[in-house]
Amino acid sequence: MEQVGHLLVVALLRTLSILPYQLVARLGSAIGAALYALPGRRKHIVLVNLHLCFPEKSERECDELAREHFRHVVRSYLERGVQWFGSARKIRNLVQIESAIDLEDKNAPPTIFLGFHFVGIEIGCLVYSLKMPAASLYTRMSNTRLCDLAKRQRGRFGAEMIERSTSARKIVRLLQEGKPVMLAADMDHGIDNSVFVPFFGVPACTLTSVSRLARVGHARVVPFVTEVLPDFKGYRLTVFAPLSNFPSESETDDARCMNAFLETQVMKIPAQYYWVHRRFKHRPPGMPAVY
Repeated sequence: MEQVGHLLVVALLRTLSILPYQLVARLGSAIGAALYALPGRRKHIVLVNLHLCFPEKSERECDELAREHFRHVVRSYLERGVQWFGSARKIRNLVQIESAIDLEDKNAPPTIFLGFHFVGIEIGCLVYSLKMPAASLYTRMSNTRLCDLAKRQRGRFGAEMIERSTSARKIVRLLQEGKPVMLAADMDHGIDNSVFVPFFGVPACTLTSVSRLARVGHARVVPFVTEVLPDFKGYRLTVFAPLSNFPSESETDDARCMNAFLETQVMKIPAQYYWVHRRFKHRPPGMPAVY
């Protein structure tokens, strides 16, 4: 039964990949709005996150932002069809690139590309791998078949997929060999190798791996954000200048720096950040659970 379900998912994604992008995007947006009308755990998580991060917003404002977020999230699921099975040409045509650095510089210093979980992160990573082979860290999913599918399709343009739990030595070796490494550190992966630093004023369990890898690998840290453009016109990948004074002497200060940068980007496109994630799953000692 599991295999049949997997085959149906693959068939659906392949079908979505050949349909016009605007049709798929509009369909995903409509389904997302419809699903938001139903009670559910993910809806609860989104609203909790929004109330914590934007206490100045009214109930109605949070509700409107949450509904728009659901539109974007479900869109992103349907758009996996194009992202995982669409041609390289189709993907290139969907994404505008604005970069503060030369993405094709073969003499670039060791580089960590720091991604954030906006709904467009998937296609942003694919576009970069079309320009230059990179290594990309991923977290293994509980569904083995789906995980293997995602790994295979995300790496189809040359990205080397590396499980997050792999040895840090391997990642440092790749950096020293000149291969850029893409990773994201804005999800709650537990208190090990993490610190609690503010995210919109709320203590958030934040990984220190970026700071540590940058220090050992003598790497610059280059943030990037992929934005979904209005009117179903595709995406914009923005690659920023390297973070200044990063890494510093303090992993905690570096984590604060990452979260502060992320806050600035979230404020530009708040409905597109991945609020369905339990960002505050772990809490500092003595603080109550929020979900």
